Amino acid sequence: MIAGIGIDVVDIERFERSIARTPALVERLFAESERGRPPRSLAARFAAKEALIKALGGHAVIRWHDMRIIQDADGNPDFALSGALAEHVAALGIDRVHLSMSHDAGIASAFVVLEAVGGR
Repeated sequence: MIAGIGIDVVDIERFERSIARTPALVERLFAESERGRPPRSLAARFAAKEALIKALGGHAVIRWHDMRIIQDADGNPDFALSGALAEHVAALGIDRVHLSMSHDAGIASAFVVLEAVGGR
Protein backbone atom coordinates (compact mmCIF):
# COMPACT_ATOMS: atom_id res chain seq x y z
CA MET A 1 0.00 0.00 0.00
CA ILE A 2 1.27 3.47 -0.83
CA ALA A 3 1.58 5.48 2.37
CA GLY A 4 2.89 8.72 0.87
CA ILE A 5 4.23 10.37 -2.28
CA GLY A 6 6.50 13.40 -2.57
CA ILE A 7 8.21 15.22 -5.41
CA ASP A 8 10.55 18.19 -5.47
CA VAL A 9 12.53 20.14 -8.06
CA VAL A 10 15.52 22.42 -7.50
CA ASP A 11 16.98 25.02 -9.84
CA ILE A 12 20.64 23.97 -9.84
CA GLU A 13 22.01 27.45 -10.60
CA ARG A 14 19.98 29.00 -7.79
CA PHE A 15 21.11 26.22 -5.43
CA GLU A 16 24.76 26.87 -6.40
CA ARG A 17 24.33 30.58 -5.64
CA SER A 18 22.81 29.73 -2.25
CA ILE A 19 25.69 27.49 -1.19
CA ALA A 20 28.25 30.00 -2.52
CA ARG A 21 26.59 32.78 -0.51
CA THR A 22 26.16 30.60 2.61
CA PRO A 23 28.82 27.85 2.65
CA ALA A 24 27.64 26.57 6.05
CA LEU A 25 24.43 25.51 4.33
CA VAL A 26 26.20 22.40 2.97
CA GLU A 27 27.12 21.28 6.50
CA ARG A 28 23.63 22.02 7.77
CA LEU A 29 21.80 20.13 5.01
CA PHE A 30 24.13 17.21 4.30
CA ALA A 31 25.84 14.55 6.38
CA GLU A 32 29.60 14.32 5.98
CA SER A 33 29.27 11.32 3.67
CA GLU A 34 27.16 13.39 1.24
CA ARG A 35 29.43 16.43 1.02
CA GLY A 36 32.12 17.02 -1.56
CA ARG A 37 29.86 16.21 -4.49
CA PRO A 38 29.24 18.57 -7.42
CA PRO A 39 26.45 21.14 -6.88
CA ARG A 40 24.09 19.33 -9.29
CA SER A 41 24.40 16.19 -7.16
CA LEU A 42 23.88 18.09 -3.92
CA ALA A 43 20.84 19.80 -5.47
CA ALA A 44 19.35 16.39 -6.34
CA ARG A 45 20.00 15.17 -2.79
CA PHE A 46 18.33 18.29 -1.39
CA ALA A 47 15.35 17.65 -3.69
CA ALA A 48 15.22 14.05 -2.41
CA LYS A 49 15.13 15.18 1.20
CA GLU A 50 12.41 17.73 0.45
CA ALA A 51 10.42 15.06 -1.43
CA LEU A 52 10.68 12.76 1.60
CA ILE A 53 9.45 15.54 3.88
CA LYS A 54 6.47 16.08 1.57
CA ALA A 55 5.72 12.35 1.41
CA LEU A 56 5.66 12.29 5.21
CA GLY A 57 3.29 15.25 5.31
CA GLY A 58 5.50 17.89 6.89
CA HIS A 59 8.50 18.81 9.01
CA ALA A 60 7.39 17.24 12.31
CA VAL A 61 10.45 15.21 13.41
CA ILE A 62 12.75 15.99 10.50
CA ARG A 63 16.44 16.67 10.98
CA TRP A 64 18.49 17.00 7.81
CA HIS A 65 21.23 14.65 8.99
CA ASP A 66 18.69 11.94 9.86
CA MET A 67 18.12 11.35 6.14
CA ARG A 68 21.24 10.52 4.18
CA ILE A 69 21.24 9.63 0.52
CA ILE A 70 23.25 6.48 -0.12
CA GLN A 71 23.62 4.01 -2.97
CA ASP A 72 22.31 0.46 -2.76
CA ALA A 73 24.31 -2.55 -3.93
CA ASP A 74 23.30 -1.84 -7.55
CA GLY A 75 24.28 1.85 -7.38
CA ASN A 76 20.70 3.13 -7.12
CA PRO A 77 19.92 6.00 -4.75
CA ASP A 78 18.38 5.08 -1.42
CA PHE A 79 17.76 6.66 1.97
CA ALA A 80 19.56 5.78 5.18
CA LEU A 81 17.23 7.03 7.91
CA SER A 82 18.28 7.44 11.52
CA GLY A 83 17.28 9.04 14.81
CA ALA A 84 13.78 10.34 15.45
CA LEU A 85 13.01 10.25 11.72
CA ALA A 86 13.64 6.49 11.50
CA GLU A 87 11.45 5.97 14.58
CA HIS A 88 8.69 8.14 13.08
CA VAL A 89 8.76 6.24 9.77
CA ALA A 90 8.59 2.89 11.60
CA ALA A 91 5.71 4.13 13.78
CA LEU A 92 3.79 5.02 10.62
CA GLY A 93 4.17 1.42 9.45
CA ILE A 94 6.30 2.36 6.47
CA ASP A 95 8.35 -0.63 5.35
CA ARG A 96 10.07 0.82 2.28
CA VAL A 97 11.08 4.23 0.96
CA HIS A 98 11.50 4.34 -2.82
CA LEU A 99 13.64 7.13 -4.29
CA SER A 100 14.36 8.34 -7.80
CA MET A 101 16.59 11.35 -8.53
CA SER A 102 17.68 13.10 -11.71
CA HIS A 103 19.35 16.28 -12.90
CA ASP A 104 19.18 17.70 -16.42
CA ALA A 105 18.70 21.04 -18.17
CA GLY A 106 19.51 23.00 -15.01
CA ILE A 107 16.94 21.23 -12.83
CA ALA A 108 17.45 18.58 -10.15
CA SER A 109 14.42 16.50 -9.27
CA ALA A 110 13.47 13.73 -6.90
CA PHE A 111 10.46 11.50 -6.40
CA VAL A 112 9.72 9.53 -3.22
CA VAL A 113 7.13 6.83 -2.62
CA LEU A 114 6.50 5.50 0.88
CA GLU A 115 5.28 1.92 0.99
CA ALA A 116 3.61 0.02 3.79
CA VAL A 117 4.02 -3.58 2.61
CA GLY A 118 1.88 -4.98 5.41
CA GLY A 119 -0.94 -2.62 4.48
CA ARG A 120 -1.05 -1.09 7.96
